[in-house]
Amino acid sequence: MPRGASPLLLLLWAKMVSSTWYEGSGYSAAERQTNEVYAEETSHVLAPEYRVPQWCHLLSIYHGEATCYSPRGGNYRSSLGTRCELSCDRGYRLIGQRSVQCLLNRRWSGHAYCRQIRCPTLPAIYHGSYQCSDGVKVDSHCDYTCRPGYHREGDRSRVCLEDGHWSGSEPICVDIEPPKIQCPESRERMAEPNKLTATVYWDPPRAKDSADGVIKQMTLRGPEPGSEFSEGEHIIRYTVYDQAYNRASCKFFVRIQVSRCPVLKPPEHGYVSCTSAGNNYGATCEYHCDGGYERQGAPLRVCQSSRQWSGSQPTCIPMQINVDVNSAAGLLDQFYEKRRLLIISAPDPSDRYYKMQNSMLQQATCGLDLRHITVIELVGLPPHEVGRIREHRLSENIIEGLRQFLHITRSRFNVVLVDKEGVDRERYIQPLTPDELFSFVDTYLLSNHEVLQREQNRDTCE
Repeated sequence: MPRGASPLLLLLWAKMVSSTWYEGSGYSAAERQTNEVYAEETSHVLAPEYRVPQWCHLLSIYHGEATCYSPRGGNYRSSLGTRCELSCDRGYRLIGQRSVQCLLNRRWSGHAYCRQIRCPTLPAIYHGSYQCSDGVKVDSHCDYTCRPGYHREGDRSRVCLEDGHWSGSEPICVDIEPPKIQCPESRERMAEPNKLTATVYWDPPRAKDSADGVIKQMTLRGPEPGSEFSEGEHIIRYTVYDQAYNRASCKFFVRIQVSRCPVLKPPEHGYVSCTSAGNNYGATCEYHCDGGYERQGAPLRVCQSSRQWSGSQPTCIPMQINVDVNSAAGLLDQFYEKRRLLIISAPDPSDRYYKMQNSMLQQATCGLDLRHITVIELVGLPPHEVGRIREHRLSENIIEGLRQFLHITRSRFNVVLVDKEGVDRERYIQPLTPDELFSFVDTYLLSNHEVLQREQNRDTCE
């Protein structure tokens, strides 16, 4: 106050400050203990007095804390311009503004209070109960127990969390006494002849519930009785459930054995094709020879119950070409399903195409034999015409028959490729390289077995 002011003005100033001390802070005298902080508009604005240490009411939040920062220093917790950060104790949630400031109107800029966090009441569980350490407040532990004869499945206890939810999930109490079940004895069977399987039968298991004697459901895991079982061991499992869904299971084994003969080895220059698994009881194996070879001995052998093969193993010997036949058809029949034929025809032994072709094929003997190709030469003109297969000479009658049957001209060089079925597959009027010939055979004429042999013997001729 200015020096020399009258006592009356001093009295009025003191009365004004006294009447607005709590109103300016947002609290009346009767509300000083509340934990709310709020702001109200006022019709008059007082001149700021930064020197007043308590411009707004000193903050006190119930179950919480106000951390204040004043422009004048740490000792001024409610002077003009002071900013306070509000927080709540554990178990309480702040409702309202987290930050307030002391304004010119002697009020705080907002209001807030701390509300206790509570979790919802836990529901009762069937056949059990729970006890809580502190009701539904934060950090309260609720422990679950089940009645005698029941087993708890799920969480043993739950805790009230700060977000107002219980931890974990609600457990359940279930009947713990499983039913009783007895499976049939395990069994072994021998596979049927020429098969790798056996049919097996059994009676369903007996089951009984120890509580009320009622079986609600029985399930089978595995083949049904009367099914065909393959070689090996199979597990058959039955599972039963009582009315409380207690489960019990049992299992037994079905073992299938296959009577087998020793594995047959293919003959040299030949191979074996078998039914079923190839060496099981009742399987039949047939012997085959590679192109250019003939089988000597029984073509078939059977695996017997004694686990021994019938008969004896045949052999494959080089093919004997008989040129003393009456017709070209008789000659070609000897190669049917055994060899392919490459027939080379030229009007004269001095033909340059003929010489080139012979020179190239002489360097590819291994590849020709690998692909079961036999070369037949028809060279010259009558009466000096010559026909030959390797060292075998052909008669004039056979030469003429081959030319007529395959439509091979004498007037110019030409080559005819005939497959194992006697079909004319390709013709050439100029010499062909071994690579061209082999590529055509490998692409279009090989059987599945020949493809396999080709892969196994790929490097034989290299």
